Amino acid sequence: MHYLVLLFRLMLVLVAAYAFWRGSRDERLVAGICLAGAILSKLVVSPLQVRYFAIEPAIMTVDLLVLAAFVHIALYSKRFWPLWIAGLQLTTIMGHLLKAVGGDLIPSAYGIALGFWAYPIILILAIATWRTGRWRGRIDGSPLLH
Repeated sequence: MHYLVLLFRLMLVLVAAYAFWRGSRDERLVAGICLAGAILSKLVVSPLQVRYFAIEPAIMTVDLLVLAAFVHIALYSKRFWPLWIAGLQLTTIMGHLLKAVGGDLIPSAYGIALGFWAYPIILILAIATWRTGRWRGRIDGSPLLH
């Protein structure tokens, strides 16, 4: 398995655990969506021999569902960071559109376009969870967060 995939999976599990432990409702929802999206994508991805040579309709469906969930969270959240996550997921959707419009997009570029934005999404989730923990610490006077 490619080391970047391992790195992403490790980051995802650690950040999701952190979000479930210290995050608010928004962080927990986004963490759950990220985990579900990663698992579903792994289950529906094409075999390696033909992966990313044509548009990946099953992965595109998962990505669209994730985008819809992120947009829903962003619309109802009192925080700004969910807008960033929804925007980055929209950028992932653009990778599918590029492949649909320009079928000559090389498979590796298509694959990278689909996976690249997951890293900043996880980073934003980690920072949002950390900031939520700090904010809670200021309210309840927790000595661990000062």
